[in-house]
Amino acid sequence: MTSFDTSPQLNVWRALLALAVVFVMLATTGWTAMRNQRGDTPLQASLSAWEHGRIGGHRLPDPQSQPTKLARFFSSLTERQRASLVHTYPLAVGNMNGAPVELRYRANRVALDRARDVERERMHDNRLTPAGKNDAGRRMHRFEDLMEKGRHILAFDPEGSGRVAEVFGDLREADRVSVVVPGVDTDLLTFQRTNRKYSAPVGMAESLYSAERRTSPSTRTAVIAWADYTAPSGLGIDSATAMRAEEGAVRLNALVRSLPGSSPVSLFCHSYGSVVCGVAAHTMPGRVSDIAVAGSPGMRVEKAAQLHTSARVWAMRDSDDWIQDVPYLEVGGLGHGADPMSAGFGARVLSAQGAKGHAGYFEPGTASLMNFAEIGVGAYRSVHCAHEDGVCRTGLSGTAAA
Repeated sequence: MTSFDTSPQLNVWRALLALAVVFVMLATTGWTAMRNQRGDTPLQASLSAWEHGRIGGHRLPDPQSQPTKLARFFSSLTERQRASLVHTYPLAVGNMNGAPVELRYRANRVALDRARDVERERMHDNRLTPAGKNDAGRRMHRFEDLMEKGRHILAFDPEGSGRVAEVFGDLREADRVSVVVPGVDTDLLTFQRTNRKYSAPVGMAESLYSAERRTSPSTRTAVIAWADYTAPSGLGIDSATAMRAEEGAVRLNALVRSLPGSSPVSLFCHSYGSVVCGVAAHTMPGRVSDIAVAGSPGMRVEKAAQLHTSARVWAMRDSDDWIQDVPYLEVGGLGHGADPMSAGFGARVLSAQGAKGHAGYFEPGTASLMNFAEIGVGAYRSVHCAHEDGVCRTGLSGTAAA
């Protein structure tokens, strides 16, 4: 989010669009494949160990099995057996779609504790540069933050810049679930911020959760700060293409399929996160009732109908968001298609009054946050449209209890 939030650098985007042919040449020579090659990560090692593991004399199930099958497996175990798996394969269990959410929280706490110890050692490793030691210190403190009492970490991967997801509220008892999908420059270190709190996933999700509870105190809600994909770093090739979005879309849909219960799910997709949501839409589980995008560079389609989803599609952008000056087109794989705010796109266009810049949509007191909260609790007739004709509410019904 940092680069998108702070400086438009529109000339960079225009140059990237002009370099479409260069990108295609690089892709066909294998550059994009080679740059992602790496050895086993801690998560991969944990999954590999799981695949060779046994419990009660039986082999463990394929970690890529359907969530319902994995849920049945975990429910068949004793508490002692579940605890054994948590401590033996914490990263595998903590990231396993189908494992009970409470078990994932426990496993990720174990994984965070071990990752913190690794970074503490690195802080004093004389083979590292001062910058390397400083980075280790920052990571160690972030892991300590994530381990604070009361935090519910649904996913955690320390490899590279890292991935993480956190839950606010009770997923198992929620009447409605909201997922915040952030944009570029999102990683473990930017997952939460002290300054500009509401521009980071944790602040976004906390703000939305509080607003939903105020909007409908009787509706049991849960909000997920979902940074469990490798977001693009800055304004470069990755942010101008769908490569990261395609990877993220697979992970996003896997998350939704694994959520307990059958309550409706609303996605709130900011900036490049809206690209992820757009790519994910056509294979998205039917329980996704709403896709709301804010400050979107495009959703990789020309019209909302091309998303092939039964979910309602909403869009908002404040008047001083620089993203409106990004070219809304796609050339040779670069760019993300039509402007979701345009009349021809077909989204339900919402007010973002009070929001400032590209990163202000989750700020308390804004119309953008209020609209998100009303969508999140199903109070569709209460949303504030961008236009006085109220066209964004056409054909809608629903109250907070819906």
